[in-house]
Amino acid sequence: MVHGYKGVKFQNWARTYGCCPEMYYQPTSVEEIREVLALARQQNKRVKVVGGGHSPSDIACTDGFMIHMGKMNRVLQVDTEKKQVTVEAGILLADLHPELGKHGLALSNLGAVSDVTAGGVIGSGTHNTGIKHGILATQVLNNLDSHLKKSEYFRFLWFPHSENVSVIYQDHTNKPPSSCANWFWDYAIGFYLLEFLLWVSTFLPGLVGWINRCFFWLLFTRKKESSNVSHKIFTYECRFKQHVQDWAIPREKTKEALLELKAMLEAHPKMVAHYPVEVRFTRGDDILLSPCFQRDSCYMNIIMYRPYGKDVPRLDYWLTYETIMKKVGGRPHWAKAHNCTRKDFEKMYPAFPKFCAIREKLDPTGMFLNAYLEKVFY
Repeated sequence: MVHGYKGVKFQNWARTYGCCPEMYYQPTSVEEIREVLALARQQNKRVKVVGGGHSPSDIACTDGFMIHMGKMNRVLQVDTEKKQVTVEAGILLADLHPELGKHGLALSNLGAVSDVTAGGVIGSGTHNTGIKHGILATQVLNNLDSHLKKSEYFRFLWFPHSENVSVIYQDHTNKPPSSCANWFWDYAIGFYLLEFLLWVSTFLPGLVGWINRCFFWLLFTRKKESSNVSHKIFTYECRFKQHVQDWAIPREKTKEALLELKAMLEAHPKMVAHYPVEVRFTRGDDILLSPCFQRDSCYMNIIMYRPYGKDVPRLDYWLTYETIMKKVGGRPHWAKAHNCTRKDFEKMYPAFPKFCAIREKLDPTGMFLNAYLEKVFY
């Protein structure tokens, strides 16, 4: 359990602003941050996060709870091939530079000082100069365009009720295939265990967040096999039954939609969402009723599992997701569940009337219609 301190006086680096927070915390993990935030909600307190305290303003000041990030300052991972580094938000850039240097890496642009934290420069819009360079936040790993350029088959998975994201790069390679038998067995056993735990969670819904985090660690933090056969890369076995929705939204709306879905789940803790939310990307096309018609798109897929065939409450989650998808201009996957009717499709597809005219010409008696298609076209 994280401990807070009373009587701490905070001052910024220039000593031009200061404050005396009611409670001062120095968490060492995301879980400890969650503890502080839960306590703040319970006591109706305001919370402010501070890093290096170098800002010449009162941006960090509070009379509520202050979270100082100084003890979350580790370098978590360095990928020299992709020139990417993962760090905790509280690391000072002054400490990050030599760590990058050990691997022949460096930040492509910097502000005037380095006694500032990674989280601080990202959150505050820190910058330098150079018309070809953005603010420092554009160097973050979650910059979508950079991911899409770095990997031919980029996608990522978000695990609801957690901060966990699995970023997946898949590219052509000349390296020989590799196998990982132990991983395969872990994967198989993991899914049997998952089904049992999800069944238990139908009686104890509060377990779902823990289950999502647990299986993120089990399934996506271990070395996977590589292959030179496409079906072994792109396909996987659906171990048990599930409800699925999958909508294509304009690519530029990816972040907005995902953050809104995350915020809605956080605002409604009784709304359960299974893992993962799978996010994939496709280029635009000219197919009249393609969900990617005339726009590069992001497919955002959600799942609710049916452990041992048992239905789970999902309608609130389904409605929330569909509302967000419609708001950002989404179009549902034609083979997945959705609640849209012709009125919806007329708004979604500029070429919908043209397609309807072609369909009616080719099938004037409606021979190929069924209940689903009648909802779509009539």
